[in-house]
Amino acid sequence: MRVLHGALLLALASASVGVAMAEEPATQPVASVDQLPSGQEVSDTVIELAGWVIAANDNHGYPFMVMDKAAAQVLVFGGDGKLRGAAPGLFGSAVGDHAAPGIAGLALREIPGRDRTTPAGRFVGGYGPSIDAGRVLWVDYDSAVSLHPTASGTPAERRGERLASPTPDDNRVTHGCINVDTGFYELVVQPTFEKGGVFYILPDKDSVAETFPEFAQSREASKRDE
Repeated sequence: MRVLHGALLLALASASVGVAMAEEPATQPVASVDQLPSGQEVSDTVIELAGWVIAANDNHGYPFMVMDKAAAQVLVFGGDGKLRGAAPGLFGSAVGDHAAPGIAGLALREIPGRDRTTPAGRFVGGYGPSIDAGRVLWVDYDSAVSLHPTASGTPAERRGERLASPTPDDNRVTHGCINVDTGFYELVVQPTFEKGGVFYILPDKDSVAETFPEFAQSREASKRDE
């Protein structure tokens, strides 16, 4: 596991000064974990969005996660704004940014292929019970989107192999939920979000301005001031 990208850490460190922290678990991991493929960069949009979340305190001091569906990346931050880890993620097999009406009431096998999307936007979530999977980390309870370790997939889907591949081309495979490596989930995700947090998912088709209007307005204002 590599040390996280220096430029990313530097950019976020400057935004995290003075951030008020919500109470976090004592088991919070100290060292940042980087499971991103060698040579794979984090986009400027992700870096700018994470920096804005910290500077604007949009997470209200709670842990937060930024997910880039196009790059198949998951970045985890503590309530103090410090980067806890970055890893590949698996997302919904269908390209789209909205959950189909009534999808939360369907069994996985009943969800049409076109509706297997991971919705984009800002969500407040946390651990809670589910009907068939025990206690899970809900990203968006209303659309039944949760985050799981890869052990939750079926062997035929080769989810572990997809996560381990060097590109994001094969990372769209789920029914809409997000999957990460089991080790990353247990070491970083689970302890960080034990008391809940905020989740930011970048869009596939919608614009960033549509999905995160306050962030987009802040970014435009910053450009005008340059």
